Amino acid sequence: MWGLVFVTPLLLPQYPAALLSFGRYVAFGLIALPLAILDWSRIRQLRRADWLEAGKLALVGNIIYYVCLAAAIQRAGGPLPTMIIGTLPVVIALVSNRRDAKRDGQMPWSQLLPSLLLIGMGIMLVNAAEFEHLQAAGQVDLTTYALGALLAVGALVCWTWYPLRNADWLRQHGERSAATWATAQGVATLPLALLGYAAFWLWSAGFGQGDSSFVMPLGPTPGRYVALMLALGLFASWLGTLCWNAASQRLPTTLVAQLIVFETLAALAYVFLLRGQVPAAVTLVGIGLLVLGVAVALRRRPAAETASSAL
Repeated sequence: MWGLVFVTPLLLPQYPAALLSFGRYVAFGLIALPLAILDWSRIRQLRRADWLEAGKLALVGNIIYYVCLAAAIQRAGGPLPTMIIGTLPVVIALVSNRRDAKRDGQMPWSQLLPSLLLIGMGIMLVNAAEFEHLQAAGQVDLTTYALGALLAVGALVCWTWYPLRNADWLRQHGERSAATWATAQGVATLPLALLGYAAFWLWSAGFGQGDSSFVMPLGPTPGRYVALMLALGLFASWLGTLCWNAASQRLPTTLVAQLIVFETLAALAYVFLLRGQVPAAVTLVGIGLLVLGVAVALRRRPAAETASSAL
């Protein structure tokens, strides 16, 4: 389900990244509202501090993250941002390995290095193949491509912070429902997304889009835009967050992070299906290295802090 967020900007190339992000999270919030009413007995138990945390998670892990990711995909194509985000399993594991050692145990750093090297090699191969593809199609602009890569790194930073903070709350509130917390994040996202949407609309009215076919509030293809935003709001946002929350309550963050590899594989599959192409051999090797790197990491388990403290 999360893989859908990578192909949507390619299906709506004329829509600015900000409008894709605000539209997705307006849909998420509107879907969450009736769910909050149905789950009111548990929603009302959330305190002010819980809502503040949900708001922070919504801003960084939802809105800012997807603005960066959508803009990166529109500038650098699908595979490169997908592969940069594909490093999340190892990046989160590295950060969590030190940060959450007391709670989850710790992996020896020497055991994480092989997976890091494999995933790094995979990214370089996919990057080289994608750059060659864009160059052959006459679509390459080094500055734009580099900006896309930089924006993807920004998205990576946002979504490294998000699961760590989200797991903190979930592990501290093990009695709370993963679905309730997903719904709460949707409700917290809605006012931020509405404000962002309104601000973008006002900015468009004042400065214009440079394209007379782009008419606010829903752009040149309103039916497709609304359908895709609702799909992302339901599947990628609410249901995807619910599943992620459930996993985060049950598994160490270092381990659950590895499972994001399925998002990367799904996203790459969608991108190449959209192109109607079979990935080049170099790309397939890069994808294989990514999978192998995560498989190597999954063979290891965090040890109790007392056992790893001497390493």
